[in-house]
Amino acid sequence: MWKCPKCNREFKNTNQRHYCGEPTKTVDSYIEEQPSEIRTVLNQVRDTLRKALPDAEERISWGMPTYRGKYNIIHFAAHKKHLGVYPGDKAIEHFADRLTGYRTSKGAIQFPYDKPVPLELIAEIAKWCHETGNHP
Repeated sequence: MWKCPKCNREFKNTNQRHYCGEPTKTVDSYIEEQPSEIRTVLNQVRDTLRKALPDAEERISWGMPTYRGKYNIIHFAAHKKHLGVYPGDKAIEHFADRLTGYRTSKGAIQFPYDKPVPLELIAEIAKWCHETGNHP
């Protein structure tokens, strides 16, 4: 076992990458912690999801902004070069023909910051996840 000298957490692997700080507790603080040029995009996505899912609870889950009904509906997160949106694998399959210009994986979509973020598409995906019960 390896113990991080900063936070004293123990890990199986030596020098395992991890976050030593306090976890973010609110979406406001999550966005505020990001670089200023990324905050604008995050606020646009947040506003889009609030409108698309007016009855959903906004919270931090898995360390990222999450919209939740009975279950988690959709997550999003800031990365160095892209916005990650996490609607789950069924949503990726369902919207595959509209996601051809973006990197996807099983349940994740990468929207690069150097291109306009397709807010309408994100709203459609969120509504679809909520209406169909497909969850990340």
